[in-house]
Amino acid sequence: MDFDPAHLAYLPTTGVRRWHETPLVLADDGKLRGYGCLVDEPTQFPIEIVRWPAQGWRPIDLNSGDQGGVTEGVFEFWWRNETLYARNNAVGDSYLFGWSQWPEEAGRVPGMPRERALIWRANYHPDGGQLIYPRRHHPFVVPLALPGDDVTPDRFITFYCDGTRGLYIHPNVWHGAFIPLDDHAEFLDRQGRVHARVSVDFAKEFGCYLASPLIRQSV
Repeated sequence: MDFDPAHLAYLPTTGVRRWHETPLVLADDGKLRGYGCLVDEPTQFPIEIVRWPAQGWRPIDLNSGDQGGVTEGVFEFWWRNETLYARNNAVGDSYLFGWSQWPEEAGRVPGMPRERALIWRANYHPDGGQLIYPRRHHPFVVPLALPGDDVTPDRFITFYCDGTRGLYIHPNVWHGAFIPLDDHAEFLDRQGRVHARVSVDFAKEFGCYLASPLIRQSV
Protein backbone atom coordinates (compact mmCIF):
# COMPACT_ATOMS: atom_id res chain seq x y z
CA MET A 1 0.00 0.00 0.00
CA ASP A 2 1.35 3.42 -0.96
CA PHE A 3 2.07 5.76 1.91
CA ASP A 4 3.89 9.08 2.04
CA PRO A 5 5.33 9.83 5.52
CA ALA A 6 5.37 13.53 4.59
CA HIS A 7 1.57 13.53 4.92
CA LEU A 8 1.43 12.37 8.54
CA ALA A 9 -0.98 14.28 10.78
CA TYR A 10 1.63 14.11 13.58
CA LEU A 11 5.36 13.50 13.60
CA PRO A 12 6.05 10.78 16.19
CA THR A 13 8.05 11.42 19.33
CA THR A 14 10.84 8.87 19.77
CA GLY A 15 14.13 8.51 21.65
CA VAL A 16 12.95 6.82 24.86
CA ARG A 17 13.93 3.28 25.91
CA ARG A 18 11.16 2.36 28.32
CA TRP A 19 7.60 1.15 27.94
CA HIS A 20 4.62 0.81 30.26
CA GLU A 21 2.74 -2.40 29.47
CA THR A 22 -1.02 -2.25 29.94
CA PRO A 23 -3.25 -5.03 31.26
CA LEU A 24 -5.01 -6.97 28.49
CA VAL A 25 -8.69 -7.92 28.84
CA LEU A 26 -11.23 -9.51 26.54
CA ALA A 27 -13.73 -6.84 25.47
CA ASP A 28 -17.33 -7.36 26.56
CA ASP A 29 -20.07 -4.92 27.43
CA GLY A 30 -19.46 -5.29 31.17
CA LYS A 31 -15.76 -4.50 31.00
CA LEU A 32 -16.42 -1.69 28.50
CA ARG A 33 -18.93 0.09 30.76
CA GLY A 34 -17.92 3.76 30.89
CA TYR A 35 -15.70 3.40 27.83
CA GLY A 36 -18.27 2.33 25.24
CA CYS A 37 -19.78 -0.91 24.01
CA LEU A 38 -19.62 -3.63 21.37
CA VAL A 39 -21.70 -3.13 18.23
CA ASP A 40 -23.41 -5.64 15.95
CA GLU A 41 -25.03 -3.29 13.41
CA PRO A 42 -22.65 -0.40 12.64
CA THR A 43 -24.62 1.53 10.01
CA GLN A 44 -27.61 2.26 12.26
CA PHE A 45 -25.82 2.71 15.58
CA PRO A 46 -26.33 6.25 16.99
CA ILE A 47 -23.14 8.32 17.30
CA GLU A 48 -23.18 10.76 20.20
CA ILE A 49 -22.59 14.38 19.18
CA VAL A 50 -21.64 16.84 21.92
CA ARG A 51 -23.13 20.34 21.81
CA TRP A 52 -20.62 23.16 21.36
CA PRO A 53 -19.80 24.53 24.85
CA ALA A 54 -21.09 27.95 25.89
CA GLN A 55 -18.38 30.57 26.47
CA GLY A 56 -20.16 32.44 29.27
CA TRP A 57 -23.44 32.54 31.16
CA ARG A 58 -25.57 32.69 28.03
CA PRO A 59 -26.50 29.18 26.88
CA ILE A 60 -26.12 27.79 23.38
CA ASP A 61 -29.44 28.13 21.54
CA LEU A 62 -31.57 25.03 21.26
CA ASN A 63 -31.22 23.15 17.97
CA SER A 64 -27.73 24.58 17.41
CA GLY A 65 -24.15 23.69 18.23
CA ASP A 66 -24.49 20.00 17.44
CA GLN A 67 -25.36 20.05 13.76
CA GLY A 68 -21.99 19.00 12.34
CA GLY A 69 -23.29 15.48 12.11
CA VAL A 70 -21.40 12.27 11.46
CA THR A 71 -18.72 11.43 8.91
CA GLU A 72 -17.81 7.92 7.84
CA GLY A 73 -15.28 6.10 5.70
CA VAL A 74 -12.72 3.32 5.71
CA PHE A 75 -10.03 3.40 8.43
CA GLU A 76 -7.08 1.41 7.06
CA PHE A 77 -4.27 0.02 9.21
CA TRP A 78 -1.21 -1.82 8.05
CA TRP A 79 2.09 -3.02 9.42
CA ARG A 80 5.25 -2.40 7.42
CA ASN A 81 7.53 -4.84 9.17
CA GLU A 82 7.53 -3.43 12.73
CA THR A 83 5.92 -0.02 12.02
CA LEU A 84 2.16 0.57 12.22
CA TYR A 85 0.68 3.07 9.75
CA ALA A 86 -2.94 4.09 9.24
CA ARG A 87 -5.12 6.24 7.03
CA ASN A 88 -8.56 7.44 8.17
CA ASN A 89 -10.47 8.21 5.00
CA ALA A 90 -13.44 9.48 7.02
CA VAL A 91 -11.43 12.56 8.05
CA GLY A 92 -8.58 12.54 5.52
CA ASP A 93 -5.67 12.01 7.94
CA SER A 94 -2.71 9.62 7.91
CA TYR A 95 -0.77 8.42 10.94
CA LEU A 96 2.26 6.58 12.21
CA PHE A 97 0.87 5.05 15.39
CA GLY A 98 3.69 2.94 16.75
CA TRP A 99 6.10 0.06 16.45
CA SER A 100 6.49 -3.54 17.62
CA GLN A 101 10.22 -2.94 18.34
CA TRP A 102 12.09 0.16 19.46
CA PRO A 103 11.54 2.58 16.56
CA GLU A 104 15.28 2.94 16.01
CA GLU A 105 15.45 -0.83 15.36
CA ALA A 106 12.18 -1.31 13.47
CA GLY A 107 12.66 -2.91 10.06
CA ARG A 108 16.24 -4.06 10.60
CA VAL A 109 15.21 -7.73 10.80
CA PRO A 110 12.11 -8.36 8.63
CA GLY A 111 9.66 -10.98 9.83
CA MET A 112 10.20 -10.53 13.56
CA PRO A 113 7.17 -11.68 15.60
CA ARG A 114 5.04 -8.86 16.94
CA GLU A 115 4.50 -9.32 20.68
CA ARG A 116 3.43 -5.80 21.62
CA ALA A 117 2.73 -2.44 20.03
CA LEU A 118 4.64 0.54 21.38
CA ILE A 119 2.27 3.49 21.06
CA TRP A 120 3.64 7.02 21.33
CA ARG A 121 0.35 8.95 21.64
CA ALA A 122 -3.34 8.65 22.38
CA ASN A 123 -6.23 11.08 22.10
CA TYR A 124 -9.91 11.66 22.81
CA HIS A 125 -12.66 13.39 20.86
CA PRO A 126 -14.62 15.99 22.88
CA ASP A 127 -17.08 16.62 20.04
CA GLY A 128 -18.47 13.12 19.55
CA GLY A 129 -18.19 9.36 19.81
CA GLN A 130 -16.41 7.01 17.43
CA LEU A 131 -17.37 3.61 16.06
CA ILE A 132 -15.16 1.17 14.20
CA TYR A 133 -16.28 -2.11 12.67
CA PRO A 134 -13.91 -4.66 11.10
CA ARG A 135 -14.83 -5.15 7.45
CA ARG A 136 -13.34 -8.66 7.26
CA HIS A 137 -13.51 -9.79 10.89
CA HIS A 138 -9.92 -8.81 11.65
CA PRO A 139 -9.10 -9.14 15.38
CA PHE A 140 -7.60 -6.06 17.00
CA VAL A 141 -6.62 -4.52 20.32
CA VAL A 142 -7.03 -0.94 21.50
CA PRO A 143 -5.79 0.83 24.66
CA LEU A 144 -8.51 2.87 26.40
CA ALA A 145 -8.65 5.13 29.46
CA LEU A 146 -11.59 6.86 31.11
CA PRO A 147 -12.05 10.64 30.68
CA GLY A 148 -9.84 13.15 32.46
CA ASP A 149 -7.01 15.36 31.23
CA ASP A 150 -4.65 14.24 34.02
CA VAL A 151 -4.29 10.87 32.32
CA THR A 152 -1.23 8.68 32.96
CA PRO A 153 -0.05 5.48 31.27
CA ASP A 154 -1.17 3.31 34.21
CA ARG A 155 -4.79 4.33 33.61
CA PHE A 156 -4.90 2.56 30.25
CA ILE A 157 -6.29 -0.93 29.67
CA THR A 158 -5.88 -2.73 26.36
CA PHE A 159 -9.09 -4.39 25.13
CA TYR A 160 -8.93 -7.39 22.82
CA CYS A 161 -11.71 -7.56 20.19
CA ASP A 162 -12.01 -10.78 18.19
CA GLY A 163 -13.25 -9.06 15.02
CA THR A 164 -16.79 -10.44 15.03
CA ARG A 165 -18.27 -7.20 16.42
CA GLY A 166 -17.50 -3.51 16.23
CA LEU A 167 -16.47 -1.15 19.02
CA TYR A 168 -18.08 2.15 19.99
CA ILE A 169 -16.19 4.67 22.16
CA HIS A 170 -17.97 7.46 24.04
CA PRO A 171 -16.88 11.11 23.66
CA ASN A 172 -13.93 12.10 25.88
CA VAL A 173 -12.68 8.51 26.30
CA TRP A 174 -8.94 8.22 25.67
CA HIS A 175 -7.93 5.77 22.97
CA GLY A 176 -4.77 4.76 21.21
CA ALA A 177 -4.59 3.08 17.83
CA PHE A 178 -6.95 0.30 16.82
CA ILE A 179 -4.10 -2.19 16.42
CA PRO A 180 -4.68 -5.08 14.02
CA LEU A 181 -3.15 -8.44 14.78
CA ASP A 182 -2.98 -9.13 11.04
CA ASP A 183 -0.63 -7.34 8.65
CA HIS A 184 -3.49 -5.26 7.25
CA ALA A 185 -7.02 -4.45 8.37
CA GLU A 186 -9.85 -2.21 7.25
CA PHE A 187 -12.58 -0.83 9.49
CA LEU A 188 -15.75 1.08 8.82
CA ASP A 189 -15.25 4.29 10.81
CA ARG A 190 -18.12 6.54 11.92
CA GLN A 191 -17.49 9.57 14.13
CA GLY A 192 -18.33 13.20 14.74
CA ARG A 193 -17.55 15.31 11.69
CA VAL A 194 -15.88 18.10 13.71
CA HIS A 195 -13.17 15.57 14.71
CA ALA A 196 -11.61 17.59 17.54
CA ARG A 197 -8.63 15.81 19.14
CA VAL A 198 -7.02 16.24 22.55
CA SER A 199 -3.76 14.27 22.78
CA VAL A 200 -1.25 12.84 25.23
CA ASP A 201 2.33 12.24 24.08
CA PHE A 202 3.63 9.37 26.22
CA ALA A 203 7.23 9.66 25.12
CA LYS A 204 7.41 13.40 25.74
CA GLU A 205 5.31 13.58 28.91
CA PHE A 206 6.24 10.33 30.67
CA GLY A 207 9.48 9.18 29.05
CA CYS A 208 7.96 5.92 27.84
CA TYR A 209 5.79 4.30 25.21
CA LEU A 210 2.43 2.72 25.99
CA ALA A 211 2.74 -1.01 25.26
CA SER A 212 -0.34 -2.98 24.17
CA PRO A 213 0.11 -6.78 24.14
CA LEU A 214 -0.68 -8.45 20.82
CA ILE A 215 -2.35 -11.74 21.71
CA ARG A 216 -4.67 -13.55 19.32
CA GLN A 217 -6.27 -16.15 21.61
CA SER A 218 -8.97 -15.49 24.20
CA VAL A 219 -7.82 -13.70 27.33
